Amino acid sequence: MSPWSSCLSGPPGLVSRLPPQSSALSQGGRGSASTARMEARSRAPGRWPCPPAITLLALAPLLSCLLASSEAKVFSRCELARALQDFGLDGYRGYSLADWVCLAYFTSGFNTAAVDHEADGSTNNGIFQISSRKWCKSLTPHATNRCRMYCSDLLNPNLKDTVICAMKIAQEPQGLGYWEAWRHHCQGKDLADWVDGCDL
Repeated sequence: MSPWSSCLSGPPGLVSRLPPQSSALSQGGRGSASTARMEARSRAPGRWPCPPAITLLALAPLLSCLLASSEAKVFSRCELARALQDFGLDGYRGYSLADWVCLAYFTSGFNTAAVDHEADGSTNNGIFQISSRKWCKSLTPHATNRCRMYCSDLLNPNLKDTVICAMKIAQEPQGLGYWEAWRHHCQGKDLADWVDGCDL
């Protein structure tokens, strides 16, 4: 049976409960037959609309995003510091662990599910607010997707895809200067407090 068959017919057994037209014909002639057909049509279920497969495929990234959001995590300062250290970000491209923790705080407040929508339709995604304009795939047309992943992947609380993409961004000439939040709040400042007491 097709998986869509339940969409095209009503609940099982409903048709079997309709009165047979043959008995109506034998009892009342044309008038009774016409009445029976009208009653059958009024009780018969209409077709239940089913979404085309192409619609389901188009909605897949959105559904993935919603699923990731349902598993959102807001890290504590030291919890995030330890996680980023485990991923090897301490000292990566010359940036301290405190740089990364400071960046995460001022971009997302340590929230893995943070999504900021821009006027042009692009989004900034995840704990580092990585832009869909250049780095990940979303519904925005002509995006370059340099990290080779969906933007919804950047909302995953395990941070693996987020760190992979952030490392790629840090390899750019601007480094962490790519993020305005880092330039304004972290660059050139004493950041020791961001990892103080974290038992790293």
